[in-house]
Amino acid sequence: MNPDPGPAFDPDLDLALARIIRAPRATVWRAWIDPSRLERWWVPAPARCRVDHLEPRPGGAFVTRLSEDGAGFVPHLDACFLAVDELHRIVFTNAVDSAWRPADPAPVAMTATITLADHPEGTDYRMVVRHGDPEARARHAKLGFAEGWGSVADQLAALAESTVTRRAPR
Repeated sequence: MNPDPGPAFDPDLDLALARIIRAPRATVWRAWIDPSRLERWWVPAPARCRVDHLEPRPGGAFVTRLSEDGAGFVPHLDACFLAVDELHRIVFTNAVDSAWRPADPAPVAMTATITLADHPEGTDYRMVVRHGDPEARARHAKLGFAEGWGSVADQLAALAESTVTRRAPR
């Protein structure tokens, strides 16, 4: 089953990144739905992440905390999953919090769609982050969307690829 990818990309409202991860889709998927694995890549290093709630199902909570020094953890993300299509797609928003209450999150409200597809080298990993208006998109871009989301995608790739058993050439 290949789920509906959602609305078309709007360059005035959306930001996107893509990576080829040299690991099976199931490995990348597990890195998203296993809290102990998500903590290892979800925030840009050297910061650290703690997962308070991870319920990968529509309406489920997605709550993380962040630490710059490894000691004190502060709120990072309080979000709600909108769609979870096993091995294919994860959609979450921070515009609705984990208690299903409308939110006005800092620095920007967004809805993120993560898609996974088979690729000859492993997994085609794509992220589209949607914003409510061009100003929010511009603010997110200026705050370092490409660098931040790009670095965590690289960290995800490193984690997933490190678990793949490589066959020796014949």
